[in-house]
Amino acid sequence: MLHLRTRAVLAPVLVALVAGLAAGPAAAASAGLADPDAPTAVPTHDPALDVDRGGVSDPQAATTTWSLVPASPEGPDGRVSLRHEVDPGAQVTEHLALTNHTDAPQTFALAAGDGVVTSAGDFDLPPTGTAPRAAGAWLDVPAEVEVGPRATVVVPVTLTVPADARPGDHPAGVVASLATAVAGDDGTSVVLDSRVGVRLHLRVTGDVAAALAVTDVAARYVPSWNPFAPGAVEVSYVVENAGDVRLGAASSVVVDPWLGGAAEAVGDPVREVLPGGSVARSVVLEGVWPGVRAGVDVTADPSVVGEDVVPVDPAAAAASATVWTPPLAQAGLVLVLLALVLGVRAARRRAAARMETAVARARSEALAAAGATTG
Repeated sequence: MLHLRTRAVLAPVLVALVAGLAAGPAAAASAGLADPDAPTAVPTHDPALDVDRGGVSDPQAATTTWSLVPASPEGPDGRVSLRHEVDPGAQVTEHLALTNHTDAPQTFALAAGDGVVTSAGDFDLPPTGTAPRAAGAWLDVPAEVEVGPRATVVVPVTLTVPADARPGDHPAGVVASLATAVAGDDGTSVVLDSRVGVRLHLRVTGDVAAALAVTDVAARYVPSWNPFAPGAVEVSYVVENAGDVRLGAASSVVVDPWLGGAAEAVGDPVREVLPGGSVARSVVLEGVWPGVRAGVDVTADPSVVGEDVVPVDPAAAAASATVWTPPLAQAGLVLVLLALVLGVRAARRRAAARMETAVARARSEALAAAGATTG
């Protein structure tokens, strides 16, 4: 089960406000990092709504709760997501159970959307009103469903796969949303749009590839201004899914200076990257001594996500770059020492010259004095 952010729109300016997370109490399960498909139960009621926000308040809207879960024609069947492997051109009928947990009837809007993965690694659907362009467009759901108090309605969902659909994974989902208009003391109107969704794992049959790619590797050396301490290298890169099925990834970075002393770091794990998608990562490698230039090697090892079955061995990816590691602090120290040596030598030469001048003057004065006495 998928939990999507609550969104609010302030009319007439249309300013987006983040009001919390939305989910129903029937979605009681905990998310595990090893399985990003597992749901997280979060109450629809946002406690922050109980606080005075410029005179805007609606306790009924704040406490409305509902759930949307996979189902059979008879009702909820215990699944956390929809999962199908379908031939191109085939059609599948699924069901979702929409439950109203309040004592008043509610009318919910339903919509299908294309699946995306956020920068934080969480599965999501685009904002309400975004027209689907991929697998979300293959789903047919009712636009609205009215659910009585403390009641459940089983909603049919029809999936029609185009005959020319690309083999591989096509993520999508269905959301049930409730928009509530709330009036403020200043005459403005706030529309609170809360959404709860179910994810669809769709794989179109056919030959697939499973591979990652590492791109956009960039590195920057950060020297220590202590000449007796090493610096650091900041490395950024992008892990792309160059195949047809979703994959996780574990990445590592090695910086190898020309003068030796390699450093290695592990990037944050990539829980899930969809086909055609990408995830940016960055790491800082400490303890890198300057050596004019250093080689940077980035590798990404793929992993299978959740309950997926990947029929081919996923291919790992690697990319390389170089980074200048100038010994600025050490060069500065050498310049200081050289300046000191040259300064000492110059001072000695000046002292020797003054001594020679003084001796010559004294000799001259002594000869002059001796000549005067003789005369």
